Amino acid sequence: MKDLIDGLCLYDLNKGIINTLTGAENGRIKAVGELAAFAKKFNLGGNVWKKYLAYLIATDENAFSLSCERKKTADDKLSQLALFDMEQLFKLWHYDLKTVYPGSVVTLLDFDVAPDESYHGEAGEKISYLADNLDKATDERAFLAAVKDYYEKFGVGEFGLYRAFRLVSKSGSTNIELQYITNTERKKLADLVGYESQKKQLLDNTLAFLDGKSANNVLLYGDGGTGKSSSVKALLSEYADRGLRIIEVYKHQFTSISELISKIKDRNYRFILYLDDLSFEEFETEYKYFKAIIEGGIECRPSNVLIYATSNRRHLVKETFSDRNDMHVGSDEVHRSDTLAEKLSLVARFGLTILFTSPNQEEYLNIVRALAKRAGIDMPDVELCTRALQWQMRGSGKSGRTAQQFIDSLNK
Repeated sequence: MKDLIDGLCLYDLNKGIINTLTGAENGRIKAVGELAAFAKKFNLGGNVWKKYLAYLIATDENAFSLSCERKKTADDKLSQLALFDMEQLFKLWHYDLKTVYPGSVVTLLDFDVAPDESYHGEAGEKISYLADNLDKATDERAFLAAVKDYYEKFGVGEFGLYRAFRLVSKSGSTNIELQYITNTERKKLADLVGYESQKKQLLDNTLAFLDGKSANNVLLYGDGGTGKSSSVKALLSEYADRGLRIIEVYKHQFTSISELISKIKDRNYRFILYLDDLSFEEFETEYKYFKAIIEGGIECRPSNVLIYATSNRRHLVKETFSDRNDMHVGSDEVHRSDTLAEKLSLVARFGLTILFTSPNQEEYLNIVRALAKRAGIDMPDVELCTRALQWQMRGSGKSGRTAQQFIDSLNK
């Protein structure tokens, strides 16, 4: 087995469970448990050895896999290297694992997992898709065709397996990495009651982006609980299968956005950098860097990246009346109105701004009625509306969020 793995030109499989399988006997015993944990994590049954190989192939980012993801035909030399690797991988696929460890490993060749709502279930389905097609391959060329089919359909690496990510900093390092998010909301735009005009603006912009047409960075602003964040998240449920990916970025990470963009600009996905609840206090200066990121730096924003931000503030940077006074007493700054103009220019960098306002009473009750019907709550309309109004008076006012919380309270 080790000779086959070490002979690969493009793929790097010397990692994780493979290393323990090819190591000392105690390591091989450990690998059996790791394979079982892998199967449980992704809710995978059957031949776990083959499913794990499929996982390694699906996540290995190399010159060939990235070329396939971008749907570009590999040159002859790269294709020859890929075919050579497929010869090795085809042998690994049919490797008799019992020769490595003849004991409990037999269980992993026909593994049973109980049906489970695994957070990694969607990724497991993609791994199974690849494994099933690889298992049908009769030779290395058919094996290669199955691998190319997967890359062209889903992509490669964690972007191929998952749809949402957050930006994190490596411990003790200035470098960044992306951490996948498994528990994402599955609501679609149609599930969000009301705000049809706002949703249409957001949808039209996003569809243009997915179609490779000109699209704008978007600021969704307005009252809390009105569906700004839910609308952005719903896009992922609608269009992840068209290559849409969302990366959550926090305010303190703005200095890392350039590095992030350099990691994703050449990938065959459409990325939305998602900034939730964005605002800046007067003493915070990160907005200056953010302005250059959105528009104004030397390097142009790549066509596969947009920024969607939500905020309760129309003017993202807090301003004071003194900002409007050029001769504010006690200030060393002569032209304070220039400071105001600089702050307001941040919003202008968003090509599309969408306002979400709190619903009036009738709109609020219509949201309650729609959610109640969807939840299967059978209650006289007068009673439902009376209780809904009482609920919002005790809570945070009339909003879609308040309506949902009210319906949740009835389902207890």
